[in-house]
Amino acid sequence: MENATTGRESGIPLLDREQIERKALLEERHWWYRGRRRIVLDAIERLALPAGARILDAGCGSGAMLAHLRRFGSVTGIDVNAVAVEYALGRGVGAVEVAGVEQLPFADGEFDLLVCLDVLEHVSDDRRALAELRRASAPGSFLIATVPAYPALWSPHDVAAGHRRRYRAGELAARAESAGWRTVRETGFNAFLLPLAVCTRRLARIRRARPRSDLLLTPRWLDPLLELPLKAEAAALRRGRELGVGLSLLAVFESPDGTG
Repeated sequence: MENATTGRESGIPLLDREQIERKALLEERHWWYRGRRRIVLDAIERLALPAGARILDAGCGSGAMLAHLRRFGSVTGIDVNAVAVEYALGRGVGAVEVAGVEQLPFADGEFDLLVCLDVLEHVSDDRRALAELRRASAPGSFLIATVPAYPALWSPHDVAAGHRRRYRAGELAARAESAGWRTVRETGFNAFLLPLAVCTRRLARIRRARPRSDLLLTPRWLDPLLELPLKAEAAALRRGRELGVGLSLLAVFESPDGTG
Protein backbone atom coordinates (compact mmCIF):
# COMPACT_ATOMS: atom_id res chain seq x y z
CA MET A 1 0.00 0.00 0.00
CA GLU A 2 1.13 3.57 -0.51
CA ASN A 3 2.03 6.38 1.88
CA ALA A 4 3.06 4.03 4.67
CA THR A 5 5.66 4.93 7.25
CA THR A 6 8.51 2.49 7.67
CA GLY A 7 9.54 0.71 10.85
CA ARG A 8 13.09 1.70 11.72
CA GLU A 9 14.19 -1.80 12.72
CA SER A 10 12.13 -4.00 10.43
CA GLY A 11 11.99 -2.02 7.22
CA ILE A 12 8.36 -3.10 6.87
CA PRO A 13 5.96 -0.33 5.83
CA LEU A 14 3.75 0.43 8.83
CA LEU A 15 0.22 1.10 7.63
CA ASP A 16 -2.27 3.28 9.45
CA ARG A 17 -5.78 2.14 10.39
CA GLU A 18 -7.39 3.15 7.10
CA GLN A 19 -4.66 1.43 5.09
CA ILE A 20 -4.96 -1.71 7.23
CA GLU A 21 -8.69 -1.83 6.57
CA ARG A 22 -8.15 -1.43 2.82
CA LYS A 23 -5.49 -4.11 2.84
CA ALA A 24 -7.74 -6.49 4.77
CA LEU A 25 -10.42 -6.09 2.09
CA LEU A 26 -7.79 -6.60 -0.61
CA GLU A 27 -6.61 -9.82 1.03
CA GLU A 28 -10.11 -11.26 0.86
CA ARG A 29 -10.86 -10.63 -2.83
CA HIS A 30 -7.55 -10.01 -4.70
CA TRP A 31 -6.36 -12.82 -6.99
CA TRP A 32 -2.79 -12.71 -5.63
CA TYR A 33 -3.73 -13.13 -1.97
CA ARG A 34 -6.37 -15.73 -2.72
CA GLY A 35 -3.97 -17.72 -4.91
CA ARG A 36 -1.12 -17.60 -2.40
CA ARG A 37 -3.47 -18.59 0.41
CA ARG A 38 -4.65 -21.65 -1.52
CA ILE A 39 -1.08 -22.76 -2.25
CA VAL A 40 0.04 -22.27 1.38
CA LEU A 41 -2.96 -24.09 2.84
CA ASP A 42 -2.43 -26.98 0.41
CA ALA A 43 1.19 -27.18 1.55
CA ILE A 44 0.06 -27.34 5.18
CA GLU A 45 -2.41 -30.11 4.36
CA ARG A 46 0.52 -32.28 3.25
CA LEU A 47 2.33 -31.95 6.60
CA ALA A 48 2.14 -34.46 9.44
CA LEU A 49 0.99 -32.03 12.11
CA PRO A 50 -0.04 -33.20 15.58
CA ALA A 51 -3.65 -32.84 16.69
CA GLY A 52 -4.19 -29.37 18.14
CA ALA A 53 -0.97 -28.09 16.60
CA ARG A 54 0.43 -24.86 18.01
CA ILE A 55 0.74 -22.44 15.09
CA LEU A 56 2.54 -19.11 14.75
CA ASP A 57 1.84 -16.66 11.93
CA ALA A 58 5.00 -14.54 12.03
CA GLY A 59 4.10 -11.25 10.40
CA CYS A 60 0.35 -11.75 10.46
CA GLY A 61 -0.61 -8.23 9.38
CA SER A 62 -4.38 -7.75 9.57
CA GLY A 63 -4.84 -11.37 10.68
CA ALA A 64 -6.43 -12.59 7.46
CA MET A 65 -4.47 -15.84 7.46
CA LEU A 66 -5.10 -16.61 11.13
CA ALA A 67 -8.75 -17.43 10.48
CA HIS A 68 -7.72 -20.03 7.88
CA LEU A 69 -4.96 -21.51 10.03
CA ARG A 70 -7.35 -22.21 12.92
CA ARG A 71 -8.55 -25.43 11.31
CA PHE A 72 -5.10 -26.93 11.90
CA GLY A 73 -4.79 -26.03 15.58
CA SER A 74 -4.44 -23.11 17.99
CA VAL A 75 -3.10 -19.94 16.38
CA THR A 76 -0.92 -17.08 17.53
CA GLY A 77 0.15 -14.07 15.48
CA ILE A 78 2.84 -11.42 15.74
CA ASP A 79 3.39 -8.24 13.77
CA VAL A 80 5.58 -5.17 14.16
CA ASN A 81 2.65 -2.85 13.47
CA ALA A 82 0.60 -2.18 16.61
CA VAL A 83 -2.31 -0.91 14.49
CA ALA A 84 -2.36 -4.17 12.52
CA VAL A 85 -2.21 -6.16 15.76
CA GLU A 86 -5.20 -4.24 17.13
CA TYR A 87 -7.12 -4.95 13.92
CA ALA A 88 -6.17 -8.63 13.98
CA LEU A 89 -7.27 -8.96 17.61
CA GLY A 90 -10.62 -7.50 16.60
CA ARG A 91 -11.16 -10.51 14.34
CA GLY A 92 -11.25 -12.71 17.44
CA VAL A 93 -9.26 -15.52 15.82
CA GLY A 94 -6.47 -15.93 18.35
CA ALA A 95 -3.74 -14.28 20.40
CA VAL A 96 -1.78 -11.57 18.58
CA GLU A 97 1.20 -9.63 19.91
CA VAL A 98 3.37 -6.74 18.76
CA ALA A 99 6.78 -8.22 17.94
CA GLY A 100 9.26 -8.66 15.12
CA VAL A 101 10.33 -11.96 13.64
CA GLU A 102 13.95 -11.25 14.56
CA GLN A 103 13.11 -11.31 18.28
CA LEU A 104 10.13 -13.50 19.12
CA PRO A 105 8.52 -13.18 22.58
CA PHE A 106 8.13 -16.94 22.99
CA ALA A 107 9.89 -19.77 24.77
CA ASP A 108 12.08 -22.30 22.99
CA GLY A 109 10.22 -25.06 21.19
CA GLU A 110 6.78 -23.51 21.51
CA PHE A 111 5.30 -24.11 18.04
CA ASP A 112 4.56 -27.08 15.77
CA LEU A 113 4.01 -24.97 12.66
CA LEU A 114 5.44 -21.55 11.85
CA VAL A 115 4.16 -19.58 8.87
CA CYS A 116 6.09 -16.58 7.55
CA LEU A 117 4.48 -15.22 4.39
CA ASP A 118 6.30 -12.47 2.47
CA VAL A 119 8.01 -11.20 5.59
CA LEU A 120 11.66 -12.26 5.38
CA GLU A 121 12.34 -9.94 2.44
CA HIS A 122 11.51 -7.01 4.72
CA VAL A 123 13.75 -7.70 7.71
CA SER A 124 17.29 -6.41 7.98
CA ASP A 125 18.73 -9.79 9.05
CA ASP A 126 16.83 -12.71 7.55
CA ARG A 127 19.36 -15.23 8.89
CA ARG A 128 18.69 -14.03 12.42
CA ALA A 129 14.95 -14.24 11.76
CA LEU A 130 15.26 -17.83 10.49
CA ALA A 131 17.35 -18.74 13.54
CA GLU A 132 14.77 -17.16 15.86
CA LEU A 133 11.97 -19.08 14.16
CA ARG A 134 14.01 -22.25 14.62
CA ARG A 135 14.49 -21.48 18.31
CA ALA A 136 10.73 -21.25 18.77
CA SER A 137 10.12 -24.50 16.85
CA ALA A 138 9.26 -27.77 18.57
CA PRO A 139 10.98 -31.05 17.61
CA GLY A 140 9.67 -32.18 14.23
CA SER A 141 7.94 -28.85 13.57
CA PHE A 142 7.63 -27.15 10.19
CA LEU A 143 8.22 -23.69 8.78
CA ILE A 144 6.46 -22.49 5.63
CA ALA A 145 7.84 -19.32 4.09
CA THR A 146 7.09 -17.37 0.92
CA VAL A 147 9.36 -14.69 -0.55
CA PRO A 148 9.64 -12.76 -3.84
CA ALA A 149 11.96 -14.29 -6.44
CA TYR A 150 14.59 -12.97 -8.86
CA PRO A 151 16.75 -10.03 -7.75
CA ALA A 152 16.81 -8.96 -11.41
CA LEU A 153 13.12 -8.08 -11.09
CA TRP A 154 13.80 -5.40 -8.49
CA SER A 155 11.53 -2.46 -9.34
CA PRO A 156 9.46 0.39 -7.87
CA HIS A 157 7.05 -2.32 -6.69
CA ASP A 158 9.72 -3.54 -4.25
CA VAL A 159 10.44 -0.01 -3.07
CA ALA A 160 6.72 0.60 -2.40
CA ALA A 161 6.47 -2.69 -0.49
CA GLY A 162 9.51 -1.94 1.69
CA HIS A 163 11.49 -4.91 0.43
CA ARG A 164 15.18 -5.24 1.23
CA ARG A 165 15.83 -8.11 -1.16
CA ARG A 166 14.44 -10.64 -3.61
CA TYR A 167 15.68 -14.25 -3.53
CA ARG A 168 17.44 -16.48 -6.02
CA ALA A 169 16.42 -20.14 -6.24
CA GLY A 170 18.06 -22.03 -3.38
CA GLU A 171 19.11 -18.88 -1.54
CA LEU A 172 16.36 -19.01 1.08
CA ALA A 173 16.97 -22.74 1.60
CA ALA A 174 20.69 -22.15 2.12
CA ARG A 175 20.04 -19.47 4.73
CA ALA A 176 17.44 -21.59 6.50
CA GLU A 177 19.76 -24.59 6.60
CA SER A 178 22.50 -22.42 8.11
CA ALA A 179 19.99 -21.69 10.91
CA GLY A 180 19.41 -25.41 11.50
CA TRP A 181 16.35 -26.07 9.35
CA ARG A 182 16.12 -29.00 6.94
CA THR A 183 14.65 -28.22 3.53
CA VAL A 184 11.61 -30.33 2.65
CA ARG A 185 10.73 -28.59 -0.61
CA GLU A 186 11.19 -25.35 -2.50
CA THR A 187 9.10 -24.33 -5.48
CA GLY A 188 8.26 -21.31 -7.53
CA PHE A 189 4.69 -20.12 -7.98
CA ASN A 190 2.84 -17.40 -9.87
CA ALA A 191 4.69 -18.43 -13.04
CA PHE A 192 1.98 -17.37 -15.49
CA LEU A 193 2.59 -13.65 -15.00
CA LEU A 194 6.38 -13.91 -14.95
CA PRO A 195 6.91 -12.80 -18.60
CA LEU A 196 4.60 -9.82 -18.13
CA ALA A 197 6.31 -8.89 -14.88
CA VAL A 198 9.73 -8.98 -16.53
CA CYS A 199 8.55 -6.49 -19.16
CA THR A 200 6.61 -4.14 -16.89
CA ARG A 201 9.21 -3.99 -14.14
CA ARG A 202 12.10 -3.37 -16.51
CA LEU A 203 10.06 -0.63 -18.16
CA ALA A 204 9.30 0.87 -14.74
CA ARG A 205 13.00 1.00 -13.94
CA ILE A 206 13.80 2.62 -17.28
CA ARG A 207 11.05 5.19 -16.79
CA ARG A 208 12.10 5.72 -13.18
CA ALA A 209 8.48 5.26 -12.18
CA ARG A 210 7.42 6.28 -8.69
CA PRO A 211 7.07 3.49 -6.11
CA ARG A 212 3.73 1.72 -6.51
CA SER A 213 2.60 -1.79 -5.67
CA ASP A 214 1.89 -3.95 -8.72
CA LEU A 215 -1.08 -5.39 -6.79
CA LEU A 216 -2.86 -2.12 -7.43
CA LEU A 217 -2.44 -2.32 -11.21
CA THR A 218 -5.07 -4.95 -11.98
CA PRO A 219 -8.77 -3.99 -11.97
CA ARG A 220 -11.11 -5.82 -9.65
CA TRP A 221 -13.10 -7.40 -12.47
CA LEU A 222 -9.96 -9.32 -13.54
CA ASP A 223 -9.54 -11.04 -10.17
CA PRO A 224 -11.42 -14.27 -11.08
CA LEU A 225 -9.50 -14.61 -14.35
CA LEU A 226 -6.06 -13.91 -12.87
CA GLU A 227 -6.70 -16.36 -10.05
CA LEU A 228 -7.14 -19.26 -12.50
CA PRO A 229 -3.41 -19.83 -13.19
CA LEU A 230 -2.70 -19.95 -9.46
CA LYS A 231 -5.49 -22.49 -9.05
CA ALA A 232 -3.81 -24.61 -11.72
CA GLU A 233 -0.43 -24.23 -10.02
CA ALA A 234 -1.96 -25.21 -6.68
CA ALA A 235 -3.36 -28.38 -8.27
CA ALA A 236 0.06 -29.24 -9.74
CA LEU A 237 1.79 -28.66 -6.41
CA ARG A 238 -0.77 -30.88 -4.66
CA ARG A 239 0.28 -33.67 -7.04
CA GLY A 240 3.86 -33.27 -5.89
CA ARG A 241 5.20 -31.25 -8.81
CA GLU A 242 7.72 -28.47 -8.31
CA LEU A 243 7.70 -25.31 -10.43
CA GLY A 244 11.13 -24.15 -11.48
CA VAL A 245 9.99 -20.58 -12.15
CA GLY A 246 7.62 -18.07 -10.64
CA LEU A 247 7.45 -14.54 -9.30
CA SER A 248 7.51 -16.01 -5.80
CA LEU A 249 9.12 -18.90 -3.95
CA LEU A 250 7.46 -21.17 -1.43
CA ALA A 251 9.69 -23.24 0.86
CA VAL A 252 8.87 -25.84 3.50
CA PHE A 253 11.42 -26.57 6.20
CA GLU A 254 11.52 -29.02 9.09
CA SER A 255 13.16 -28.68 12.49
CA PRO A 256 14.89 -32.09 12.56
CA ASP A 257 15.99 -32.24 16.17
CA GLY A 258 14.06 -29.61 18.04
CA THR A 259 15.30 -26.26 19.17
CA GLY A 260 18.92 -27.38 19.37
